[in-house]
Amino acid sequence: MDFKKLLLGGITGGIAFFFLGWLIYGMLLMNFMATHPGTVGNVDRAQPDFMYLIIGNLFMGLLMAYIFVRANVNSLAGGLVTGGIVGLLIAVGYDCMMYATTNIISKTAMAADVAAMTVMSAIVGAIVGLVLGMGKKTA
Repeated sequence: MDFKKLLLGGITGGIAFFFLGWLIYGMLLMNFMATHPGTVGNVDRAQPDFMYLIIGNLFMGLLMAYIFVRANVNSLAGGLVTGGIVGLLIAVGYDCMMYATTNIISKTAMAADVAAMTVMSAIVGAIVGLVLGMGKKTA
């Protein structure tokens, strides 16, 4: 396994996840999610713990890069499709388990989160695929 590509793709993916998360969840969906909580109500922190937010986004980027390196995804188009599929599978799996076992999320917020995570993962996947394809030797 090419650890240099894994780290470069993972860090790039982590940065992209962080900023897209800020844009999608922190700006575009902030009010929507606040008005569609689970039965617990508002469970958001007053201020995010940025250390853990950065760690979480970095590991999401590393997960995407690891999958791409193992699957030989190294183009923008391949990353877009694979990233979207991976994001969809993770979001549906995680959100359904959260909905089934907690009162944190509503069905409406769950659907919005799945859509947002799929789009975000597709964009991050395109970026990671592009980064992994950089310097690729052509035949």
